[in-house]
Amino acid sequence: MPTVAVDKADLFELLGREFTTQEFDDLCFEFGIELDEDTTNDCLPGEKPQLKIDIPANRYDLLCIEGIAQSLNEFLHQKSTPTYSYLLDKPNFTLTIDESTQSIRPYAAAAILRNIKFTQKIYDSFITLQDKLHSNLCRNRTLVAIGTHDLDKLLPNFHYRASKPIDISFIPLNQSQVVNGESFIEFYQKDKNLGKFLHIIENSDKFPLILDSRDNIASLPPIINSNLSKITLDTKNVFIELTGTDKTKIEIVLNQLIAMFSRYSESNPFQVEQIQIISNHNNQSRITPNLSIREMPCEIDYVNRCLGLNLTSDQICQLLIKMSLSGEQSSSDPNIINVKIPITRPDILHQCDIMEDVGIAYGYNNLIKSRKADTELNSVAITGSLLPISKVTDIIRIANSQSSWSEVMPLTLCSHDENFKFLNRVDNNDLAVKLANPKTFEYQVVRTSLLPGLLKTTRENQKHSLPIKIFEVGDIVLKNDKLERRALNQRNWCAIYAGKNSGFEIIQGLLDKIMETMRSPWIENPDQDTTSRGYWIEGNDDDKNMKKKYTKDSLILFHF
Repeated sequence: MPTVAVDKADLFELLGREFTTQEFDDLCFEFGIELDEDTTNDCLPGEKPQLKIDIPANRYDLLCIEGIAQSLNEFLHQKSTPTYSYLLDKPNFTLTIDESTQSIRPYAAAAILRNIKFTQKIYDSFITLQDKLHSNLCRNRTLVAIGTHDLDKLLPNFHYRASKPIDISFIPLNQSQVVNGESFIEFYQKDKNLGKFLHIIENSDKFPLILDSRDNIASLPPIINSNLSKITLDTKNVFIELTGTDKTKIEIVLNQLIAMFSRYSESNPFQVEQIQIISNHNNQSRITPNLSIREMPCEIDYVNRCLGLNLTSDQICQLLIKMSLSGEQSSSDPNIINVKIPITRPDILHQCDIMEDVGIAYGYNNLIKSRKADTELNSVAITGSLLPISKVTDIIRIANSQSSWSEVMPLTLCSHDENFKFLNRVDNNDLAVKLANPKTFEYQVVRTSLLPGLLKTTRENQKHSLPIKIFEVGDIVLKNDKLERRALNQRNWCAIYAGKNSGFEIIQGLLDKIMETMRSPWIENPDQDTTSRGYWIEGNDDDKNMKKKYTKDSLILFHF
């Protein structure tokens, strides 16, 4: 989890009171964050005491002093959640995305903050938040890169395109000499801060650029801005642009920057000027930022059952206010609360997240550890046990091991060909869950069978003496649009025998052992006996099976 260092005096001033170290530690614990260190006793002369606070990785709104102070003030009922709105009814400026960016960083978003009053502390916090977002949510700029500029030094409208290095020439931020695209990589390779990001674009034929209407380069994402649009303490109007490979994360990062620093507008606090994004080549044209409040239904019974409480809808709604949320009881269902989620809380994805926030607001220290009660809502489960499927899995593993078969645990990801083509199967796009951006051909889909992993294991162990007898008990994943997550985990068992003899009786012996362990009897005549519980063996010659191949060595497999 990221650690945020804030000025102790500044934070306490924003909270409206002084805290002892223990008091603030207790407040952080109650809110769900952790005070890692108070440097009051370790400060050198001239240094100001700092509080180093550990923040959950999914709470991007707490990565700066503004967000921490706002959230703690709401938790203490000292402030209400701000309402974020648009400065204009419709955007005045555009950001046009060229198709040339499609293979590098295809998405972009932008916004404008007007009449910002910068002080040194606000400026430092502004830069620090960008660094924290880059290292956390932006995954070191691979997913999202942030660029902030002095709007008055640029001339809208804006363009986002990719150009060949030979056509690029500009003065990078805090430099005095012009750098061209061909020498750009070499120029920054030895830079400790920016050199580590060069790998993102250095092998590309073209570099992405943000330009104004005069073709002045504002930034070369994800590396550096131009010195032309450098922000200073005198900057009033801030142009924010983001580029990346993940559209959702771009929107989240933009909203966090707006939420934290639109408060410093002298004339329009908590308001932002939107930008029209024109991206016709990939149908991603839209207006950014999107400040709409999300709504999510949450069951009152679910909250009470998970927390062991018996709260009313009004009580839950009051607790949600402490966590930057708001809610009201549904008019159609008395068991449902419609929870409104602001742009600062993208971590709320399911009603379990809402339940967790209710628990934090109520106080985990106030929850009763155990209680004898007559109703399910007032009972708290304090013991755990294995799931039935896990018990069965362990039984099958032990039975296989007792039969002298070795367990293997291949990866759950495999290539598309391994999952389909190599097994003589056809992909109808209704079975396998595919990775959107696989980094290698080895990991393209989530397996729909245990066979690929076992066959690869057998292939890599051909140098060992025969026979090879291996098995796996593990999950496969199948598409299922009827489920909330649109995928189903299914526990399968698979065994492979590779030897110089046919070995069918060996693998059937393993099957008989497993079925005996599971107390499932053999059925002699399955066509006549349709009522008994048991098992039998029958051939399967459909197209899903691998083509038969007879050699001097035999490979027998069993999978279900």
